[in-house]
Amino acid sequence: MNGLLFQLPKTVTKSNLKQAMQQAIEIEIATIPVYLYTYYSINRVPCQSGIETQILADMKATQKGKKNRKTDAQLQEAAQQLALDIMVFANKAGALIMSVAVEEMLHMSLSSNIKNALKPPYGGTPELVGKTPKVWPAYLPGHIPGFPINRGKLNKEQLHAFLLIESPLPFTGGKEKGNAIEYTTIGAYYDMIIKCINDELKDSDFNGDAPQLVPGKGYYAQNNIDTVYYDKDHKAQFPNDEHSGGLIHVKDKKSAVYAMDEIVEQGEGASFEINIDGKKDKIVGDHLTPTGEVVCPLFPLGSGMTNPLDYDDHEADHELSHFDKFLEVYCTIERKNHELNTFLNTKDFDFTKYFVRDLPTNPSTSDYPKAIQDVSNLTNAIYTYIFVMAEACYKTAGHKQYEIFMFGIHKSMIWLLDNLCGTMAKLNYTDSHGQTQNVAATLEDYNFDPSSSPKSQIIDLAGIAIASSSIVSQGLLDRIKDLPDVPLEAYLVENNKGIM
Repeated sequence: MNGLLFQLPKTVTKSNLKQAMQQAIEIEIATIPVYLYTYYSINRVPCQSGIETQILADMKATQKGKKNRKTDAQLQEAAQQLALDIMVFANKAGALIMSVAVEEMLHMSLSSNIKNALKPPYGGTPELVGKTPKVWPAYLPGHIPGFPINRGKLNKEQLHAFLLIESPLPFTGGKEKGNAIEYTTIGAYYDMIIKCINDELKDSDFNGDAPQLVPGKGYYAQNNIDTVYYDKDHKAQFPNDEHSGGLIHVKDKKSAVYAMDEIVEQGEGASFEINIDGKKDKIVGDHLTPTGEVVCPLFPLGSGMTNPLDYDDHEADHELSHFDKFLEVYCTIERKNHELNTFLNTKDFDFTKYFVRDLPTNPSTSDYPKAIQDVSNLTNAIYTYIFVMAEACYKTAGHKQYEIFMFGIHKSMIWLLDNLCGTMAKLNYTDSHGQTQNVAATLEDYNFDPSSSPKSQIIDLAGIAIASSSIVSQGLLDRIKDLPDVPLEAYLVENNKGIM
């Protein structure tokens, strides 16, 4: 980011608004590979009979040598019930996490809409390419205190980091990291931007005709096949609700603030304000202590006793906020493990091992053998191309923009990236010490060679991957060939030139 950002590290003003909006975009981008990585660690549809057999064997093993051991009949019943519970919860946990990842892409787009709508010197073209964190553990730009976030499998530690990211409450601990405008919560950061827009800008500082991703074109869908799950009664549940918002066309101060508010409420929950001693305060839940420890609610999220502030659409109460979606997954794991350990008289029985793949933490493509590196390079190139295409959408409008988004970004996310990431999470290899190591998509930015188009390079990478690995099919290559050809150089995209 531009060095001007660091001149006023604790506030947002007209003089650094352009850089502040870029920082907002990069905050949203930083969460995307993290949430996606954890999502792909979940086996959403494990084999019920297979896990029941394994659960029963593990439960029996815990009872060896115990005086008051459970009977085989008790263990059989418990194993059967746990297998049933896992079939529902694994699918639900995956759907909730993917539903947040989908909305993070929306938040990146909303922040980008604002930046592109702002006239110079207050705004400009969003920078999306190459903004995935380069070093892991990563840190949210400007968050005080800093805390590490990792690309890791689903567990309570990972979910705790997610809760810190989305927390509506400030907390202590951790450490400062990086040079950027500082804030205690993402909501507090956006509040600074809102204050600057309200206090220092005029409607004439916005250009509503600048290219944006706007509603009414089908660019944003609250749910897709990966965000839907089925409850214990086999009824389809949709974690994202239309009442919680979508894309917003930014034309003036009011629409820009509306977009900011939507981001905050989807992440942290509905924000109500009351007057206490003549001062307006935001009311939020209390599921984190001042030191950032999780406090699980007495009742499951979404029940009749749920705090209305847990929702991001307080008028309808249909969709939980990001914070509360993660809280529900975290606390379900905590409650279920406590229940199981009490029943078995154990301390460390963890039911997540039956549906969570044991993926490495923060892997790099260079960690893998050649054949898997080839697949990882292809996956990362497609991941990066999504940002290339998204950035191009802010340099062109009309039919060209529609083709890039609908035939490029949608296809890359739903068909290509989902296929490759899901497949890689099922792979393993034998290292030089004879140990079996699991594989995951690394979700790193791929450095395209500027001498040729990204699409042509992706086609070449697919050919290499097909030659070295059987997991990449000719059908996948055919889908890649159908992608729009979007150049890397920004100037080629302007005025609808050089696309397709």
